[in-house]
Amino acid sequence: MDAREIALKVINDVTNNKAYANIALVREINRHKISDQDRRFVTELVYGTIKAGKTLDWIIGHFVTRSLDKVAPIILNILRMGMYQIFFLSKVPVSAACNQAVELTKKYGHAGTVKFVNAVLRNAGRGTDKVVYPDREKDILRFLSLKYFHPQWMVARWLKRLGPKATEELCQINNVTPLLSLRTNTLKVTREELLDILAKEGVSAEPSRWTPEGIVCHSYPALNTLKSLNEGLFQIQDESSMLVAHVLSPEPGEFIIDACGAPGGKSTHIAALMENKGRVLSTDIYDHKLALTNENAKRLGISIIETQAIDATTLSDKYLRQADRVLVDAPCSGLGVLRRKADSRWRKTESMFKDLPVLQKAILKSAAACVKIGGTLVYSTCTIEPEENQNIIDSFLLDNQDFTLQHAGQLFPSEEHKGEMVQLWPHIDQVDGFFISRLLRVK
Repeated sequence: MDAREIALKVINDVTNNKAYANIALVREINRHKISDQDRRFVTELVYGTIKAGKTLDWIIGHFVTRSLDKVAPIILNILRMGMYQIFFLSKVPVSAACNQAVELTKKYGHAGTVKFVNAVLRNAGRGTDKVVYPDREKDILRFLSLKYFHPQWMVARWLKRLGPKATEELCQINNVTPLLSLRTNTLKVTREELLDILAKEGVSAEPSRWTPEGIVCHSYPALNTLKSLNEGLFQIQDESSMLVAHVLSPEPGEFIIDACGAPGGKSTHIAALMENKGRVLSTDIYDHKLALTNENAKRLGISIIETQAIDATTLSDKYLRQADRVLVDAPCSGLGVLRRKADSRWRKTESMFKDLPVLQKAILKSAAACVKIGGTLVYSTCTIEPEENQNIIDSFLLDNQDFTLQHAGQLFPSEEHKGEMVQLWPHIDQVDGFFISRLLRVK
């Protein structure tokens, strides 16, 4: 099976079977022995085609008279993948994109669809100048939405709050594949030692400027081939996510609750900062996610993490005033990590901002009740929306005089960040969009 057919299978699984792109991609690549070059090409085709979905349909509409609803789903995905190559992959010859699409259609369609796909893509290859984006000044909403592959409702929110320039920069960076970042497992190795090991494994990497454990990778072979990963020398984790445990500042011997802990990135970081001494309770409502936490802990050589399937809104029923520190990395809209999840932007709806804050407040209230006097409560999300971030903390403080806000940015290990409540942005800070706040129980 060639690279384009592998990509097509993944794209079809995501668009028609609601599979998650990253999971479906890894699963399909692992089924086939392909070169690193083909692996990169498949990844680009999958993520690019899925991200550009609505824009690709708009482009196809320039060359197709029939309704796209009448085109068979797999044939439509062949067209989308072909259009993505023609309009967004300059290194792929138009003839190659067309010819391979036709070959795929022969396998998954019939004679009529072969003629249809061939005609549409060859007309597109000759008529790229027919596709003109809306005028930026006259219709900036449609321009940004189509140009940068984002739902209009999302762009409209950001335009209202951030303005045109920042919104365009944010949309742009959401389409740039982020660098892979790793967190050194300091229980087993130093960052300098790990950098040397990775270099010998063919990884081009450098230290993170944000955290003392962080490493940023510029190029690397398939991750499952790295002995260092299997030996638990590092955990894959974004730099902004690593900052959360530092703001929590756990100490060896303490009892820590990670209220929404799966799949264990922050829980294992907390345990490492505690030198694997003490107790970390990592909870989630799903057993299969807690299994991932346990797998990560075992691989990293961590023994102090206890997992428990529990609804975070009920934590205080069992652990009232018992914990030295509690982390709430709350379920959220995830609009700060769109660049990492190609399909995510198209799965979101604006109704989230009615439902999620209710859940976030309930979890925070229950988690806060678990904190001892003098203990620390950290609330974080991987979103950039105030309804889920600053507004949650402001509301909590109004209702809870027992807590005071601390300066989270001063606890960043490598460089101080302004503001008591920290909001990191992909287009400004070059990391995932993350919100981090820290509260102290004073009575």
